Amino acid sequence: MNSFLRIRSKVGAAACAGLALMGMLTPCPAAAQSAFPGKAIKIVVPNAAGGAADITARIVGQKLGEALGQPVVIENKPSAGGVVAGEQVARSEPDGHTLLLISSGTAVSASLFKVLPFDTLKDFSPVSKMAVFDLVIAVSESGRFKTIADLLAYARANPGKLNLGTPQIGTTQNLAAELFASSAGIAVQIIPFNGTPPVINALRGGEIDAMVDILGPLMPQVQAKALRALALMGEQRFSGLPEVPVLRESGGSLAQFHVASWNGLAVPAKTPRDVVSRLNREIQTILKMPDVLKRTSELNVSLQGGTPEQAYELLVADIRRWAEVIERAKIPRQ
Repeated sequence: MNSFLRIRSKVGAAACAGLALMGMLTPCPAAAQSAFPGKAIKIVVPNAAGGAADITARIVGQKLGEALGQPVVIENKPSAGGVVAGEQVARSEPDGHTLLLISSGTAVSASLFKVLPFDTLKDFSPVSKMAVFDLVIAVSESGRFKTIADLLAYARANPGKLNLGTPQIGTTQNLAAELFASSAGIAVQIIPFNGTPPVINALRGGEIDAMVDILGPLMPQVQAKALRALALMGEQRFSGLPEVPVLRESGGSLAQFHVASWNGLAVPAKTPRDVVSRLNREIQTILKMPDVLKRTSELNVSLQGGTPEQAYELLVADIRRWAEVIERAKIPRQ
């Protein structure tokens, strides 16, 4: 991923090509990669079918198959922390035909699990960031809080009394709630539930004061005026809810706050650089296609691409960030 590796790769390829011309060596492995792809491509998704991450992978996968002239198969391998999917791809042939859907959850698992059957940074080469899923702080429409300022004022005046519901301990949503509380300097009770629907039910039933979750699944409730979105946690406002501020607009200790759930694609670490580059180029084109943008916007998903290096840097930064949150919140490692 760094400049030294790129230079070494170029030097090695040049030397190999020279020896081949001199009849001293058979054609170089890199030359054989020009035939990529030579068979069907598999995207292993560490989530169940039907969710936003899975649907996004299918939308991009279909277009990727059309661009490469090979079928793209989505294989769902849900498990705690995405361990099963990660292990399968880490052990796959590094030829670009098996990809892993990585996410902010991949970064969380690197810090949350004591032992993984792979090294998150050494066994995978990120290809590209792909989608961003806004996180939101929401309350009941009929509740006491009408703005994020109301919620923060109450929390500061009543330490430990505000209840924030989230999905399970260790999810991006749960850790984002922990990060929000510590960044805002407020003492709250963070209550994990077994998934998003129970959190919504608890909020609408008055069992909790607010919740932190991915925006997409909450949008029908927000649009139906059952829930109120107080603030988003990303860097900018969401076009579908232009009136809802982002937390950093609150200023003070939250002025630099931003966090989001995201996903992207990666391949086994030893996949040839030219294959990674080809996949990256195709994905950048796909993420700009009008029909792809339309379909993902209907899911309340923002598409964001970038280089393999940027995807790697994001993964490194998120592993560091969530490790600090896990340690500060004293969340037991699994």
